[in-house]
Amino acid sequence: MTRRLSQLLIGLFLYGLGIALIVRGEIGVAPWDVLTQGIDSRTHLGFGLITVLMSGVVLLLWFPIRQKPGIGTVLNALLVGPSADVGLWLVPAGQDLWLRVIFFATGLLVLAVATGLYIGAHFGPGPRDGLMTGLHKRTGWRIWVVRTGIEVVVLGVGWLLGGNVGVGTVLFAVLVGPLCNWTIPFFAIKRPAEPQAAPAHPGLEEALEGSAVPSVPSIDSPAN
Repeated sequence: MTRRLSQLLIGLFLYGLGIALIVRGEIGVAPWDVLTQGIDSRTHLGFGLITVLMSGVVLLLWFPIRQKPGIGTVLNALLVGPSADVGLWLVPAGQDLWLRVIFFATGLLVLAVATGLYIGAHFGPGPRDGLMTGLHKRTGWRIWVVRTGIEVVVLGVGWLLGGNVGVGTVLFAVLVGPLCNWTIPFFAIKRPAEPQAAPAHPGLEEALEGSAVPSVPSIDSPAN
């Protein structure tokens, strides 16, 4: 349990850092971050705070589709935004193009590793990822259809509000799934399946993990 919690917290911090690096790349961000940037450009509440608020709104949508968040889901909603703010404070904006490309590439790799760490801890997916898999489960629609529908709407609204859509947005959509397809199994903590090695408190395990499952990275990019 100690290892799982440590891996979860490290993963969530790195996830926020990865988002910050991608934002500082200034060549386009992920669809949900386009929406966050767009709202920030109108409200000036700050990227991190808006990320937290948006996560809260998404979690409210879990109730109609009967998704139960795990502790990882809740901590994701609370910690990724502040972690992104730390990264945005550490990494300066307005750099030369070659350096911004490095920021983006590094951020994408960090985000993929972070996704493997926090999902591999088995404490539940992020709010947005759980929304996608929950809608897939309730509607029977293919998960890529659900994902595409949600992210097209999110991307369109964010772009209209002034979010940064660019080549990085396309690269993120194309590359993050294959990268996470490698990092999630690599960092997944193997839990014994033998009856004698079963958890001492299965009810507690279930409460900590929630009922939502992560999306399959080969067909759907995990979301924060």
